[in-house]
Amino acid sequence: MTSADVPSLFEQAMQRYQEGVAPAELIDSFIAITEQSPNQSAGWTCLAWLQLLDEQPQAALRSAKTAVRLNPQDPQARINLSLAMLETGAKGVREHVEIVQRVMAMAPEMTGELQESIADGLVRKPGWKAMEKLKAWLAG
Repeated sequence: MTSADVPSLFEQAMQRYQEGVAPAELIDSFIAITEQSPNQSAGWTCLAWLQLLDEQPQAALRSAKTAVRLNPQDPQARINLSLAMLETGAKGVREHVEIVQRVMAMAPEMTGELQESIADGLVRKPGWKAMEKLKAWLAG
């Protein structure tokens, strides 16, 4: 068995998320991932998402800012940042929403993925006011 055959810590954590493991149980794995690879935006994006689902908006705001700084073109990182900003009452949400809208217009293949993410968030956190607001903005 080679190292290529062994799933990475990131892949293992993502698999556990997709299997329905609670966000609180996955946060430590993604903290370890971001410590191991601090310049990998995907780890920060996932960490922010889990922190949002686990009612940790201040931590999510820090993680999402890092993800956007590392990969400004990632619409999921911008969605997470927008949600964290809404949850914490931070200013400047519209700018990030507009960037996501532009990405969705220019790269329609990403729209389905983002809609799945939004739907997943609403299933895992029913009645999520910030997500409902963001969903309406992106649809309008």
